[in-house]
Amino acid sequence: MAGSEMQKIRVINELREFIKKLLQDPQILEQSLTVARRHLGEGNSDRVLASIANEISDTTSVHIPDDPAEFSEADRLYLELLKEVVSEEQALY
Repeated sequence: MAGSEMQKIRVINELREFIKKLLQDPQILEQSLTVARRHLGEGNSDRVLASIANEISDTTSVHIPDDPAEFSEADRLYLELLKEVVSEEQALY
């Protein structure tokens, strides 16, 4: 298997486990959105993403590394999707 295929499989497996956590504890989504709403007002830097990741890790069963350099592709995808949802919410108001 090529390296890129192995990477895709690893990301899919990580996302699969993450989705399973969300299904087991639906509160994770609302807590994550609440955290993202609070912090995204501070800007859009890696420092802000690290703050969001840290608080999500502290308040839910999801663990995201504190250091953005250690974020997996799935971690980044989740944080980017949170930013997107919050931005779309704010655009509606």
